[in-house]
Amino acid sequence: MGKTDRTFPNKYIDLHLHLDGAVTSDIAKRLADMQGIELHAEGEALEKLLSVGEDCKDLNEFLECFVLPLKLLQTAEALEECAFLVAEKMREQGVIYAEIRFAPQLHCENGLSQRDAVKAVIKGLSRSELKTGLILCCMRGEGIEEKNLETAELAKDYLGKGVNALDLAGAEGLFPTENFAELFAKVRESGVPFTIHAGEADGSESVRKAIEFGAARIGHGVRIYEGPELVALIAERGIPLEMCPNSNRLTHAVENMENYPFMDYLSRGIKVTINTDDPAIERTDIAEEFRYMERSFGLTSEQGREVLLNAADAAFADEEVKEWLRQQIALGVNEP
Repeated sequence: MGKTDRTFPNKYIDLHLHLDGAVTSDIAKRLADMQGIELHAEGEALEKLLSVGEDCKDLNEFLECFVLPLKLLQTAEALEECAFLVAEKMREQGVIYAEIRFAPQLHCENGLSQRDAVKAVIKGLSRSELKTGLILCCMRGEGIEEKNLETAELAKDYLGKGVNALDLAGAEGLFPTENFAELFAKVRESGVPFTIHAGEADGSESVRKAIEFGAARIGHGVRIYEGPELVALIAERGIPLEMCPNSNRLTHAVENMENYPFMDYLSRGIKVTINTDDPAIERTDIAEEFRYMERSFGLTSEQGREVLLNAADAAFADEEVKEWLRQQIALGVNEP
């Protein structure tokens, strides 16, 4: 990419990546072959089932891309293999630490239990040489309170044994964060750290509620600018934002990317991080996310390292892992 590219970080951290949103065509073929599932598509047709293009109309079109991956991830064997393949692909792309998240309740359509789904993903991640942590997602919706409580209980059971934290994902605009106060009151009692998707499809009040609940990080948080006092609060408290530039662009969480607030947040001292969210759907990887920020917003190599250090500090990992990450980032400059 030119002169700046030679000094840009080449060791990355991804704190916000959904397992089912990381199923590329090669992974889909592997999972289908394992299970004797006919894909009925190949080449570009298969890519179109798994990803969106630059002309993505809205979030609904984006969400359609989860249909096939979820169909392929309904057995323990498939979940284990997928977790392994996703982690290895990230390692090959220069990622040195990743927190991969998934909602175990979405993988029980064929009789698999949430517990077995969690155990399978932990096993798959453990096969990879990449340092990883697993985040379990509760889901927004109606009538799923018991499923969410089960997910939260599993996070407690496996905390420090493969699971690092809990999350709340799903249709933020339809099911406001405030509806989940009871769930997170119980999570706080359990001592499991958590992040919450907020400030993506809903505004700053969603983020405010997540902070009130005790979220250690905010998934996306792109719309905190709607509450100037909230911006100041997040900066003051050092609450990290798991920002996902190309995801926000393609889902139209930000209609005009010229107004993307990342660089403003960074300048205000907010602990912003750069992540992929659903790399297969967006046809991206973490290095491309950094290149995008460099091309479009002038992110410098020094700012890139600052963002990565933010990620190291924000990781749901022990201090030994965080210190190792800081050391790796200090060395993470492309060498001749």
